[in-house]
Amino acid sequence: MTQQTESFYLNFGKQYQRYTNKRIIENKKCNALDGDVSLSISKSFWFLSMSFLSIVGGYLTFSFSALVVFLVFTAITLCFGHSLGMHRRLIHQSYECPKWLEYFFVHLGCLVGIAGPTGMMNTHDLRDWAQRQSECHDYFSHKQVIWKDAFWQTICDIKLENPPRFQPEESYSQDKLYQWMERYWMWQQLPWAILLFSLGGIGWVIWGICVRIVISTIGHWLIGYFAHNHGSRKWHIEGASVQGYNIKFAGLITMGECWHNNHHAFPGSALLGLEKNQSDPGWWVLQIFSKIGLVWNIVLPHDLPERMELTCLQNEVSNKDAI
Repeated sequence: MTQQTESFYLNFGKQYQRYTNKRIIENKKCNALDGDVSLSISKSFWFLSMSFLSIVGGYLTFSFSALVVFLVFTAITLCFGHSLGMHRRLIHQSYECPKWLEYFFVHLGCLVGIAGPTGMMNTHDLRDWAQRQSECHDYFSHKQVIWKDAFWQTICDIKLENPPRFQPEESYSQDKLYQWMERYWMWQQLPWAILLFSLGGIGWVIWGICVRIVISTIGHWLIGYFAHNHGSRKWHIEGASVQGYNIKFAGLITMGECWHNNHHAFPGSALLGLEKNQSDPGWWVLQIFSKIGLVWNIVLPHDLPERMELTCLQNEVSNKDAI
C-alpha cells in the first residue's frame, strides 16, 4: 500500500489511519501559512514566451490540420502524460506497469509543459500537505481573486518561512533517466517540434507545441482554482483548511482529474470518477492497459486504509453550504 501513515488510532475497536505523505518530512516548526509569493524568472520566461508565440504565431499559421494536431497531441499528453504518468503513477503510485511504460508516460507528462517529474511531485506534495493543515497560505488554497490566483500559479513561486522537507523515494531521486528528465524538461519539446515541423511546417510546431503548452498550463490552473472553490462534494476532510470539489461536466476534457473531492478523499486511488455519471478517461485507458497485461495492481478506494478524518456527508453539498 502506498503513502501509508505510521500513526494508528483506535476507534470503537477498529484501527484507523490519518493520511500522510511519506515524501513530506515535517517538524514542529513547519507552517503552511507564513510565506511570500514572488515572481519566478524561469516560469515567467517559459510561460510568457509560449503565450506570445501562441497568440502571434497561432493567428498567422492557423489551419485545420494544425488544430487537429493541437487537439490530438493535447489529449495524449494530458491523459497519458499528466493524469496517468505524473499524477496517478509517479505521485500516487496507484498502479504498477513496466518501467519503460512509466518512463514514456512521465516523458509525455513533461511535454505538458508545467514541470519535470521531481518538480511536479514537489509542487503537488507541498500543496497537498498545506491543504491538510488547519490553515494555509492563499497560494495553496486558491482563495485570492481569480486574476491574482492566475498570476500566482502560472508565473510565480511561494517560499514558506518554515516548510517541510521534500524527500522523494530513492527509486526516483537516484534514477538517472528521471534526473535527466528533470534537468531538461523544457528541452524535451525539441525532438517533437522537429518532427512536427518536418510533417506540417511551422504551423504544426506553433499549434502542437506552443499553443498546447499554454492551453494545458491555463487549464491545469483553472481546474485547480475551481476544484478548490466551486462545485459539489460528498466527502469532508476533518481538520483540513481546504476541501476539494467535484466539477461536473469537465470529466472528459480533464481526463477525470476534475473529480477532486473524490481525490481528496481517496488520494491513492487510480479511479477518480467514483460515481456512474463521473467520466474518467484516464481510468478507461488504465482498464484497457490492464486487459492487455501492461498495467496491474491497480489501487481502488476499498484497498486504502480507512481514515479517521474522512467523513461521508449524508447529502452532497456545494461550496455554498456550511458544514
